[in-house]
Amino acid sequence: MKNPKRKFTAEFKVQVLREHLENQIAVGKICEQYNIQPNLFYLWKKELFTGALEIFSKNKSSKTDEGKINRLEEKLKDKDSLISEIVEDNLKLKKKLNGEY
Repeated sequence: MKNPKRKFTAEFKVQVLREHLENQIAVGKICEQYNIQPNLFYLWKKELFTGALEIFSKNKSSKTDEGKINRLEEKLKDKDSLISEIVEDNLKLKKKLNGEY
């Protein structure tokens, strides 16, 4: 039987990464100690440093706001197109039921 996917808290991830960075403990040893895959460890490390760039950037709030705005605009476009498709299908069905189609 397959093991369920484990979920790690942010606190746990920080603890593991901090132990590696501050105490200079080898990745293999940490991964063995906490029973995690090295690929997962390196993914967390990448996420940490990617987030650090945003923290230390001068225009961090404007960049994150722009990204958020772009994501929301894309989501809104997707919703609008879905609504128009549903309305169009609804009109076709009404016409078909009334014998106008």
